[in-house]
Amino acid sequence: MNQTRRRVFLLGASGFIGRHLARRLAEDGHAVIAATRAPATFEHPRIRNVVDGWDDPSQFARWLPECAAAIHAASSSTPGSSDARPQLDGNLRTTLAMIEALQDVPSCHVLFFSSAGTLYGDRATHAVETDPIRPRSYHGAGKAAAEQFFQAWSTQYEGAVTVLRPSNVFGPGQPARAGFGIIPAALECALRGHPIRVWGDGSSVRDYLYIDDLLTLCTAILDSDPPPGMCVYNAASGDAIPLDGLLDRIETITGRRFERIHEPSRRVDVHSIIVDAGAARASFGWMPIVSLDSGLQRTWQWFNNRN
Repeated sequence: MNQTRRRVFLLGASGFIGRHLARRLAEDGHAVIAATRAPATFEHPRIRNVVDGWDDPSQFARWLPECAAAIHAASSSTPGSSDARPQLDGNLRTTLAMIEALQDVPSCHVLFFSSAGTLYGDRATHAVETDPIRPRSYHGAGKAAAEQFFQAWSTQYEGAVTVLRPSNVFGPGQPARAGFGIIPAALECALRGHPIRVWGDGSSVRDYLYIDDLLTLCTAILDSDPPPGMCVYNAASGDAIPLDGLLDRIETITGRRFERIHEPSRRVDVHSIIVDAGAARASFGWMPIVSLDSGLQRTWQWFNNRN
């Protein structure tokens, strides 16, 4: 990042990843324009909350010329919520408005949060960035479309775009909301003594990445000097596990058992996705350091302290 311009525009700053990233950037000395659709409170003095609809280029044009980097971490859908409902408002419309505004500031480094779990489809081997993308959900299709639009912008205007495809990110501060992560849902069930609803037979395989490890990669990307064009990086722990195995670990860590209610798999569900993050390791020297068990323990502690 250009050290003479240390202001960062962060779209989606009130989300789970956005809040953590805003705080990390502010602690590292960056001034953060925290863009949200509803007012949000941020404790750090270097974080300024700006509220708008974020569906028109003029709303971005007010802030982007002041910034060295623009981060797109906003999404109003999940694979489950997008089932049978392709969505333009709140997702792709916002992305296109941002891209149109970026045409006037091609020097702004863009970091776009895509999705490893929804782009590659079912995989018998580790997915790498050069593999064909086969989104199964409309949510994944929207991420794929956004990547292509950023690719077109970077080609036309010689801008630099870094696309990050994380696996399932988790950690303290992640709300237990339907469709927004099996780990917070399971921890909430353990805390309350409620049963948990599981889509499928529990054999689906996923990778889970602790939030601090993702933030370390993000800061390395933003501190780099990227060439014009678009680069894509997976972000994953490398410790993929079946869902039943994940729930077993959560029961061990919490010391509480919960009933598992199995429902039929949904049309949008991918059975197995294992992600290779070797490109991020080669480019940035990045390695996840928080194990799944350690991350679960830290997140469980947050759940207990929150209540």
